[in-house]
Amino acid sequence: MKSVERFFDELGHFKRFQACVYFAAVFQAISCGIHYLASVFLAETPKFVCGAPGNITAAMVANYSGSGLEDIWSHWNPGQGFVLVETESGELWELNKCSRSRRTDSFDFDYSFSGNKSEFPCSEGFVYDRTNIQQSIVTDWNLVCDKEWLAKLTQPSFMFGVLIGALIFGDIADRVGRRTVMMFTSTCQFVFGIAVAFTANYYVFIVIRFMLAMVSSGYLVVVFVYVTEFTGIRARTWTSMHVHASFAVGVMVVALVGYLVRVWWIYQIILSLPTFPFLLVCWKLPETPFYLLAKGRYKEAQDLIDKVAEFNGVANPCRVSDLLQPEEMDLLERDQDATPERKLSILDLFGTWKMAGRTITVWLVWFIGSLGYYVFSLGSVNLGGNQYLNLFLAGAVELPSYIVGCFAMDKLGRRNTLAPSLILSGTACALIIVVPQNIAILAIILSMTGKFAIAIAFGLIYLYTCELYPTIIRSLAVGSGSMLCRVGSVVAPFCVYLASVWTFLPQVIVGILALLIGVLTLLLPETLGKPLTSTLEEAAALGSKKEPECTQANSTSGEKIEMNPKV
Repeated sequence: MKSVERFFDELGHFKRFQACVYFAAVFQAISCGIHYLASVFLAETPKFVCGAPGNITAAMVANYSGSGLEDIWSHWNPGQGFVLVETESGELWELNKCSRSRRTDSFDFDYSFSGNKSEFPCSEGFVYDRTNIQQSIVTDWNLVCDKEWLAKLTQPSFMFGVLIGALIFGDIADRVGRRTVMMFTSTCQFVFGIAVAFTANYYVFIVIRFMLAMVSSGYLVVVFVYVTEFTGIRARTWTSMHVHASFAVGVMVVALVGYLVRVWWIYQIILSLPTFPFLLVCWKLPETPFYLLAKGRYKEAQDLIDKVAEFNGVANPCRVSDLLQPEEMDLLERDQDATPERKLSILDLFGTWKMAGRTITVWLVWFIGSLGYYVFSLGSVNLGGNQYLNLFLAGAVELPSYIVGCFAMDKLGRRNTLAPSLILSGTACALIIVVPQNIAILAIILSMTGKFAIAIAFGLIYLYTCELYPTIIRSLAVGSGSMLCRVGSVVAPFCVYLASVWTFLPQVIVGILALLIGVLTLLLPETLGKPLTSTLEEAAALGSKKEPECTQANSTSGEKIEMNPKV
């Protein structure tokens, strides 16, 4: 059987039809970026202290005083002493974050006091600084003090849902098709996104967000495979990498909406609306030609080819029958359900020692890419200054990284771009450790350099995985890799918490892993200039001296793969 890449040579590698399909599918990836980072402001914790019994008539912090807590929030930082308040009954209370005490036999409104105090629990609840955050799930459900861990679990629990969704929907997409999964997950993403805004308690919030995470992950995993299989080899690098650019745009949207809207449920509704336009057009998206041919659905494949040819202005498109052996021709007239199909599983990724080593290495790259990405992202909000601007910049710095990555991938190759980017990220981590703490601007530059480098690796691995595995198991390979990626994203928040042990411990962990895995990736085969494989045998032959005959025969034209419908 001849190469499927011939279709793209005749119909266009990225002409009008592919462009319409691509931008429609990638637009929805913006929503994935939005929901992945939305919890940054959903679960934001403002300054707070224990509530005092009765109305407060005066408040004091060190040398600053006012008629209420709202007058002294800007002068008080947690961990730097208590807030002294006087109630309308004349009682004096020292308020801390998770405790409070009443001064005994004292009526002097003076911050210094050495007399007796009576300790009380925070039975009146908490008072929050509403200056920058009017409402968050923390303020609505008092997720502070002994419930603080619940707020900290918001992002890890979401990422755990992403992990499960990546594995489940990656497998489903190989069985029922890319288009079906994209329609289902995008519809659920809109429904669950709106539903989150109307949750009445923390536990319902977590459950719905978990389901939102699953479908968001499912869409993101499948859309990479979808755009990869719908564009020709000449445009595949750019189309795949710039799906990540849409994700980065979603991060910037979160920063912008977070700055403009300070009430969490309104913020959540607004962030869910970008999915709606996609729902109006997603039912028009076709299935990919690679999937149709791999499943033996030749009549549907021919209809798609004719449709693409008409839209792109091609008069005489290639026929599916030109790619079939004589004994396969009668399948064009048969019921497609009659074609036998061998069920594949994740174990097929480890079918040989060579494929097992490749899979382990690829999984490690997925893991460190995600771990480094989120350690740098979460750390960016602690750089000082405006947190909304910091998050916006953390998303914006990714855009040039994908452009540089695309040029490097096409000039140097996938492997020769991936390894240096991981090593550069590890080097940036090492340099952050030795930077004096009083030179904040240098630490920011190194942090952005690390984010820039890890974004290249993170963006590259999606396309690289698609090229390393055949059509029949491609979605599962990307899905399982994304599962390891989400393990990294689940671990990342806890890794950031290790800064309380040593400020630079998160960077040390990321740096060491990035350097080691960067060296390990040099053992992977290069896929630059090679079309997508269709069978496990073809995939296993990548990088070997003896490749399948069909690949060698077409090595100069880019038409190097054959489709095997009997899977």
